[in-house]
Amino acid sequence: MRDLSFEVFKGETFAFLGTNGSGKTTTIRTLIGVYQPTSGQLNIAGQKQARELGRIVGYLPEERGLYLNSKVLETMVYFGQLKGLSAQRARQRALKYLDRVGLKDKQDLIIKRLSSGQQQKIQLGITIINDPQILILDEPMKGFDPLNRELFLDILFEHKKKNVTIVFTTHEMDETEKIADRIMIIKNGERKMYGNLEEIKKTFQGDRINIHFTGKLPKSKLYEAYTEKHYAELTPKPGVKSDQILSYLIDNKVHLDKFEIAGPSLNEIFLKVSKQDQ
Repeated sequence: MRDLSFEVFKGETFAFLGTNGSGKTTTIRTLIGVYQPTSGQLNIAGQKQARELGRIVGYLPEERGLYLNSKVLETMVYFGQLKGLSAQRARQRALKYLDRVGLKDKQDLIIKRLSSGQQQKIQLGITIINDPQILILDEPMKGFDPLNRELFLDILFEHKKKNVTIVFTTHEMDETEKIADRIMIIKNGERKMYGNLEEIKKTFQGDRINIHFTGKLPKSKLYEAYTEKHYAELTPKPGVKSDQILSYLIDNKVHLDKFEIAGPSLNEIFLKVSKQDQ
């Protein structure tokens, strides 16, 4: 890492983005004390890494760490006790969580008999079993299908409402736009973008136009178009104004139900930043 500096505010959801090898996991492992920094200082909740932080921080590693030959429920209870819960309380919370994620009937199976997505749910359950004040999640949606990603987001929103501080890495840009308060994009260990997503979008030129329409969308030298049924995303060609496109569509008898000028998506920003200086 190269003079990487950032802060996460209490109760916010912070997305840590970058391509493979950019330094995301290294930073997180250094933050929680797995690695030691060669210089600088890393604090969580106002203090340096310490064992006591295990009671307030829930960490989900990218490389999962489950005991594959242990049963689901006993594994969750064991980790709950490590995090300060009584055996009874850990069991209650584990059973409630398993029911929440549709795995209550798997409580007596050994973990290696579960699918990768089911194992991921168990790992997440272990991370949040003691209701930590801070969640640090490294690629938390890895191994989840679209349905389980929605379930994960629901669980994340529940913790967000409890004012839990959430830091996560991901390659899922659409989900990030839904839940992140602020983001940081790094490349080769250096900070490239940092702050509120809307503020970051304003730094990029080239508006995108979203339209809902009926009729046939004509091809034009004014824009490039991505269409899906009665929805289209139009990217103006250099020097073309949005009102020129609007007039063109009306002149060509395209009935517009919605004409919206939008900034670039997070995915577009991420690709532009990742390709810079290549």
